[in-house]
Amino acid sequence: MKKEVNVEQSNINWKGKKLAGSHSGTINLKEGYINFEDNEPVGGEFLMDMPTIKVTDLSGKNKQQLEDHLKNEDFFAVDNYPTAKLVIKNVVKKEEGTYGVLGDLTIKEKTNPVTFDQNISGDSASAKVVIDRSKFNVRYGSGSFFSNLGDNTIHDNFELDVNLKF
Repeated sequence: MKKEVNVEQSNINWKGKKLAGSHSGTINLKEGYINFEDNEPVGGEFLMDMPTIKVTDLSGKNKQQLEDHLKNEDFFAVDNYPTAKLVIKNVVKKEEGTYGVLGDLTIKEKTNPVTFDQNISGDSASAKVVIDRSKFNVRYGSGSFFSNLGDNTIHDNFELDVNLKF
C-alpha cells in the first residue's frame, strides 16, 4: 500500500555547522510516499524542492545573503538542480516503530547511499539524516578540499530533521 506524504503538513529542518557557529533553516518537500506491506515500510521516494531552502536563524540582509548563497553555484545550484531525490532501497525493522533505512540520495545529479533510522507511528514518520555534502559536489568552504579557511571552515556534514505526515 502506497501512503502519499501530505507535503503541507510535513517539514524538513536543516542545520549546517562551521567552526565559528552554525546556521539552520527549512526546505520544503515537493512530493513523496512510503510503500507499506503488512503495515511495515518497504520503500519509498521523496523529492525536495531545492529553491524553497530558507534560513531561520538570521533576519534581514544577512538572511537574504545566506539564502542566495545556498541557492547559487557554491552550494546547491537550484536553478540547474531544482530537486533533490531520496529513493528508499531497503528497510529493516529494528524494534517496534523503528526501522533502519538504506536509500540513494541524489543532489546535483550525484547519487550516494545514505543510512538512517526512521520512526513510524500512525500517520507520521520522522528521521534524522546526516549528509556529507562533499560527496554531492557541494564543496564551498570545506576543509576537506580547501586549506587556509580558518574560522570560515564549514563542516562537510549537515543534518536534516524530517517530520512527515500522511
